[in-house]
Amino acid sequence: MSVWGDLVGLLRGEPQADRVVPRSGQAAKLTLAVSGAMAFLAVFALALSLASGRLADRWSAALAQSSTIRLSAPEAEIEAQTWAVLTVLEQTPGVDSARALSDDEQRALLEPWFGPDLPVADLPVPRLIEVIETPEGYDSAGLRQRLAAEAPGAVLDDHTRWRRPLVAAADRLRLLGWVSLGLILASTAAMITLAAQAALASNEQVIRVMRLVGARDAYIARAFVRRFTRRALTGALAGAALGTIAIALLPRAADEGAFLTGLGFQGVAWLWPLTIPALAAFTAFWATRIAAFRTLRGLR
Repeated sequence: MSVWGDLVGLLRGEPQADRVVPRSGQAAKLTLAVSGAMAFLAVFALALSLASGRLADRWSAALAQSSTIRLSAPEAEIEAQTWAVLTVLEQTPGVDSARALSDDEQRALLEPWFGPDLPVADLPVPRLIEVIETPEGYDSAGLRQRLAAEAPGAVLDDHTRWRRPLVAAADRLRLLGWVSLGLILASTAAMITLAAQAALASNEQVIRVMRLVGARDAYIARAFVRRFTRRALTGALAGAALGTIAIALLPRAADEGAFLTGLGFQGVAWLWPLTIPALAAFTAFWATRIAAFRTLRGLR
């Protein structure tokens, strides 16, 4: 029997052949439970992968278009060198805007580490200048040379050393999510294979009688494929629905914790969980089909 015939039989159904497969028992319960649990976990693996992708894009975009200049100079020269740096930045192609942070802004940046009462004005804290780039960007090597000539105490930090590890970590999290999804599907296939083999073995006498009356192995296998695929689809639908609801109920990331981007779906990405029951049914179809024909050949 061809795969196409199995697919047609899966949709149409054959009541007489379905009697070969037990409607209840350990195999049925195992298939439903495993499919539901794996689909539930697959939703979270998918959400992790998509959220990690958004995180990588966010960090890359945010850090790529901003830079910081740290200016260290004697108090008598700090204002003059600040204006010199701002003048150089105004004349630099690729710089959209630049401004020196106020004492209050610098205090807010240092507050998480040193507390709210830090006397910024009395400490030798470098003056920070925020640089916003245009989409085209600027020549960082050339800017460093001009800063060295106009303000020797200015150090340009284009965030490259910060951006690369963060984006790499987010990309690895995204890969981990997809690998987890693949392992979940593989585990589902293994468990459904064991359940199908157990069901076939427990119905050995029925299968022998059906063979005596002329039933072919393809006819018997199709009954098992249809029943186990439908069970897997039912369990996966329930598990994916519960997983999606659980994701929807997760707290959203607050603005102050936006770097921990919310674990969930956004926009049309909410349609992605619909693919999980389909993948579970596809996995169950092939796992049961292979297991059924292999087991039936062993029962001859």
